[in-house]
Amino acid sequence: MALDFYADTSNWMKELFKVEKPIIAMCHLQPLPGDPYYDEDGGMEKVIEAAKKDVLALQNGGVDGIMFSNEYSLPYLTKMEPITLASMAYAIGRVKSEISVPYGVNCLWDPISSLDVAKAVDGKFIREIISGVYASDFGIWDTNPGETARHRHRIGADHIKMLYNIVPEAAKYLADRDIAQIAKTTEFNCRPDAICVSGLTAGSETDTQVLSQVKNAVKKTPILCNTGCNKDNIVRQLSNSDGAVCATTFKVDGKFENPVDKNRVKEFMDVVKEFRKTL
Repeated sequence: MALDFYADTSNWMKELFKVEKPIIAMCHLQPLPGDPYYDEDGGMEKVIEAAKKDVLALQNGGVDGIMFSNEYSLPYLTKMEPITLASMAYAIGRVKSEISVPYGVNCLWDPISSLDVAKAVDGKFIREIISGVYASDFGIWDTNPGETARHRHRIGADHIKMLYNIVPEAAKYLADRDIAQIAKTTEFNCRPDAICVSGLTAGSETDTQVLSQVKNAVKKTPILCNTGCNKDNIVRQLSNSDGAVCATTFKVDGKFENPVDKNRVKEFMDVVKEFRKTL
């Protein structure tokens, strides 16, 4: 019997999140040990308390999932240091009892570490730069998707979904290729569980036309709008994608560095829920 390498797995998001077009909210962890801006006086307890408050605000606002990232570990590494990986796993482990929605992990910018942490904390998905070669503010990203896929299998994490970011923030694909071509060959060669399409930086609006091009280029893979969603554009963005990853819009005053504002989350999710009634 021939193996069906390209079986349709596009329904996994609805099975996991229990809704159409889920909204995955980011929980940005405060700077961690080893990071340039880590607060030695506040220590890990400050990191954990901030994460707990954000998680509860996001859940009470009605999001469908949460993804933990070391977003304030600027400037990012392409290979995470062990101290950061350990601190991130510890922080998520401490917050885990508060979580009531599916959650995942994003260790910037290291897919192997993302899988390791997700496996350790029982995360259901990761998001990373897993394929492609990019010139970025953080140097050259030369990925190895075959190694990442094999690592997932070796550690018994085949159930952990991998969200491929094919338009990474602050970076450009080195080959002169159209984004639709990249999406199409990434789907064929790497079998991503979802493809994320981003804007220039965190909080920057994703180009709807690009989102639509990627959506039309792939056959089975869910497409996520990865940056810049807000309550005014989310219906348009979801009309051209299968879900969204959101962060900055949920913060106090819509500013990247601020904590989550539950009221902003609820206003956003009320719009999403009304839109879902039309599907």
